[in-house]
Amino acid sequence: MARIIRSRRKTVALEVNRQGELVVRAPWYLPDSEIQGVIRRHRNWIEKKLAEMKQKRHLMKPKSFVTGERFLYLGQEFPLILRPQPVPALTFTGQAFILSEAYQSRGQELFEKLYRKMARAYLSRRLEQLASQNGFKFKNFRLSSARTRWGSCSARGTISLTWRLVLAPPEIVDYVIMHELVHLKEKSHSRAFWGLLARYIPDYRIKRKWLKDNGFRLGEF
Repeated sequence: MARIIRSRRKTVALEVNRQGELVVRAPWYLPDSEIQGVIRRHRNWIEKKLAEMKQKRHLMKPKSFVTGERFLYLGQEFPLILRPQPVPALTFTGQAFILSEAYQSRGQELFEKLYRKMARAYLSRRLEQLASQNGFKFKNFRLSSARTRWGSCSARGTISLTWRLVLAPPEIVDYVIMHELVHLKEKSHSRAFWGLLARYIPDYRIKRKWLKDNGFRLGEF
């Protein structure tokens, strides 16, 4: 069963969301019969995407926060080690995450807090570096909590990046940052935008596909 969302848009868009649900975005005026026709014509694509999302959901098992479980940081997986010492509650040594046994039940909360701290430091520093190296000037940096919108650029020049990016490989982080910096000059995803982005990230299509295929892993928390 599809969920139909109507708006002022002019075309029909199909999407299989993280919950494995088919979402159809359609114009206000389009009859239901035509929407069903679009769904029928794209049935093979829909079935393929539903199967892919089912597989991804299988991989997205909730964390148990036990010794040996692995957690992402900048594209690499690091093991979790539980220790009896009560403090600090959670640390990252560069080789492993160390969690106090006393705080195991709060593992998700502590990981998110640590990831946010690490993301603010890494993303803000990398944003400054890439902007300076490539001649871009932004107004502010904001850390967001978005699960699938990796970044955005406001009309006033504020660059927002989700803290979940700190789980991705550095080259993917750089792609997202440059994507948003280019929006300072080209607001829409026009041909001019993609042409300018290609000057800084020649293989941006590969990076974009990586996010499309693997982005679900960044939303585990």
